[in-house]
Amino acid sequence: MPSPVQVFDGHNDIVLKIAAAGANRGRLWLDGEGAGHLDLPRMQAAGFAGGFFAVYIPSPEYADLNALEARMDNPPYDFPLPALIGHKAAQPVAVEVLGHLLWIERVSGGRFRWCRTAGDIRAALAAGVIAGVIHFEGAEAIDENLDALHLFHAMGLRSVGPVWSRPTIFGHGVPFRFPSTGDTGPGLTEAGRALVRECNALRIMLDLSHLNEQGFWDVAKLSDAPLVATHSNAHTVAPSSRNLSDRQLRAIGETGGMVGLNFATCFLREDGRESPEMTLDPVKRHIEHMLKLAGEDHVGIGSDYDGATTPKDIGGVEGLPVLINAMRGMGLGEALIAKIAHGNWLRLLERTWGA
Repeated sequence: MPSPVQVFDGHNDIVLKIAAAGANRGRLWLDGEGAGHLDLPRMQAAGFAGGFFAVYIPSPEYADLNALEARMDNPPYDFPLPALIGHKAAQPVAVEVLGHLLWIERVSGGRFRWCRTAGDIRAALAAGVIAGVIHFEGAEAIDENLDALHLFHAMGLRSVGPVWSRPTIFGHGVPFRFPSTGDTGPGLTEAGRALVRECNALRIMLDLSHLNEQGFWDVAKLSDAPLVATHSNAHTVAPSSRNLSDRQLRAIGETGGMVGLNFATCFLREDGRESPEMTLDPVKRHIEHMLKLAGEDHVGIGSDYDGATTPKDIGGVEGLPVLINAMRGMGLGEALIAKIAHGNWLRLLERTWGA
């Protein structure tokens, strides 16, 4: 049997499950009990070569995610955004999550490595070691003076989303709303503009996936780096507030940036439902549209594994070969599939971080 195609993933939330597992985290991560989308044995078997691992600060208002997802299976819906979380409350949580992330590497017996440069990632992939990148999904743990940004950068942070939908001192995100555009209010604050400039100076990648449309264009005006949405889909295919307009997709391509295909059913399905009972036809339509608008050098994968409901035919990481075969069925050649699977992400990170 041929080796799986290597996949570099734009976004996952495995650390939330690891943190919640407590004393059972070793069994979840190392033994592959299959309770979630990701674990080390299945990642290795399926060709998961690396990706961005999210540090996320939960909102008390969204504590019951099962109830929220049930409501998202009955569109239309429009959920109020949770309240802003200040950096003094967020920082201890972020530090605890980072501890879990560093534990992942420590217990993996050399099979997993945190990477800080594009060269680190290429070396890990060549050695058959899973390459991880630390990402903040929301900048709540960073203070207005940006001192904590420098601290977390020294700890290995290489990617920051100014918001996870709820507002921060840096900007405004999109609500979970269907149908809706991403044009839902004001964009970056003055602190957000300072964050963009400092991330550019430190060569930290900015992730625009949860930022609203005005914020996206605010970043586009300020940033000297490629525009990146690590886990977003095409609004023309599925009119969710979280998906990108044609104009945004074109801008991503024009700046040499990236958009990562999100496996979340509510962002894939034209009807906005949460149900995993769907074919892969909408997945193919998103890929086709993003390739057309952003270009074949600017589309990748941003699974949202362990943070979303995925189509039944993809499921967890074991479904990556199913997705690869679906792309073959679309008539995409092996060279283009390799770009989408990992090559485009690696080139993007070289442009953003330097080699």
